[in-house]
Amino acid sequence: MNEISSAALIELSLNLTKCLTANNRFDDLISTIRKAITCEAVVILAVKGDYLVPLALQGLTNDTLGRRFIINDHPRLAQICVSNRFIRFPSDCPSPDPYDGLLINQVGDLPIHACLGIPLHFEKQLIGVLTLDSLTTGIFDDIPDKTLDIIAAITSVSLNTALTLEQLERNVDHSKQVVAALSQPNGIVEQNVLIGQSSAMLALKKEITLVASSQYNVLIQGESGSGKELVAHDIHQQSMRNSAPIVYVNCAALPDNLIESELFGHIKGAFTGADKNRAGKFVIANGGTLFLDEVGELPLNAQSKLLRAIQSNEIQAVGQDTIINVDVRIIAATNRNLQREVEKGSFRSDLYHRLNVYPIKIPALRARRGDVEILTGFFIEKIKRKLGIKQLKTSADVIQYLSHYNWPGNVRELEHLLSRAALKALSEQKNKAIVKIRLTDCDNLTNTVNTNQLNMIDAVTTNKGASTLNSINLRQEVNDFQKKLISRILTEEKGNWSSAAKRLDIDRANLNRLAKRLDIKVIKSIN
Repeated sequence: MNEISSAALIELSLNLTKCLTANNRFDDLISTIRKAITCEAVVILAVKGDYLVPLALQGLTNDTLGRRFIINDHPRLAQICVSNRFIRFPSDCPSPDPYDGLLINQVGDLPIHACLGIPLHFEKQLIGVLTLDSLTTGIFDDIPDKTLDIIAAITSVSLNTALTLEQLERNVDHSKQVVAALSQPNGIVEQNVLIGQSSAMLALKKEITLVASSQYNVLIQGESGSGKELVAHDIHQQSMRNSAPIVYVNCAALPDNLIESELFGHIKGAFTGADKNRAGKFVIANGGTLFLDEVGELPLNAQSKLLRAIQSNEIQAVGQDTIINVDVRIIAATNRNLQREVEKGSFRSDLYHRLNVYPIKIPALRARRGDVEILTGFFIEKIKRKLGIKQLKTSADVIQYLSHYNWPGNVRELEHLLSRAALKALSEQKNKAIVKIRLTDCDNLTNTVNTNQLNMIDAVTTNKGASTLNSINLRQEVNDFQKKLISRILTEEKGNWSSAAKRLDIDRANLNRLAKRLDIKVIKSIN
């Protein structure tokens, strides 16, 4: 029996009202619902275009928060979304459950169970979905229809208010109705969202919201794979320029002789191969945002031309005398330390200060405590669709394993690792409804010893007797070898970090981090 008294409904209504002022309002909202309706799992999801985003959940694995459920891929969710009222799914319902394999207290496939889905409407528009699952079959059958209608109405109003408050908190300058905002895709692919609930990510999101409403140029700095492009898109989407385009320019991929044409455009006949007029990125981005990725890779002569355009808001196409006025906001990104590049003379100081009006530093994944689990859920849901897998999940030891790695390649490295692991898992579990990524499917993240280090270890074991081998500190021996090798190469390359990185076959940013950890410094002298 799961009957709900009138007193319980009144208490539910009062408690939902109190939840709206709390910081964790969505968690409080489902906790209040769960007190009224007994169940093993409850999830509240917001509608965003053609997919559902979990806002809060109980009874399911935490990585479910990172998943994005495409409505048409899940028959039960699709049925709820098109319904005007709640749906009690029969215990023998043949449609797959979207949470199959994700219930915390249930290993493997979900057995016969009770499932209740409630569409949440506000002003005749679907804004969310509430789902409840119980391993006790028929537990929802005794709840009167009218009671469920009342719960749906109360929850819908509470959800709409909570979403509106959240949107207003994110950007007080934008008073748009959050229901409409969540119901419309933002024009950027689904993957372009910042996933994470760590304190470092919450601080980053606050910085983004703060600067988005201004017209300031922004310089985004962060390691490779940390999500600089996502931050740029988020700033643009929260700005007053979001109805205009954000135009992407990969500065590292521009040939020196085509940089001016790419940025400012050219007219027909301006140079060999210019067989027609072409608009530059500044003109295309007029009224919107120009995103200069890897801006630290621009050569000095291109930097001076970019500086003039930013200073004057005027450009001149190659081969044309006419001046064109543009209104463009600049967001630049780099994995280099531009201040250090300025000191070295490889980046213009005046351009640096024009770009660095509002600096944003993206935290490395290793500094985002707890985000690996949520990101894992986000990526495996995405990978599941690519591979055509009915359900994909990870074993508990995989999350723990991934959470203890320092991720030098950041979020991009995590996604690629999970893609490889999923492929391996699928090859061994082809006929299973739920494919599970196990520890054996993942790369050996602790095996970071390279060929040079292995050679060093061989030398150590050759030169030391058996009696002393047991007392060798392998980590210290490896660190000492790395320090000697990197110091020697830097000396031979006269302190040029790029050249040293190429010789060592390592990314320059990773070399800088490794050198910092090993306390390697380059001191240049002036003769």
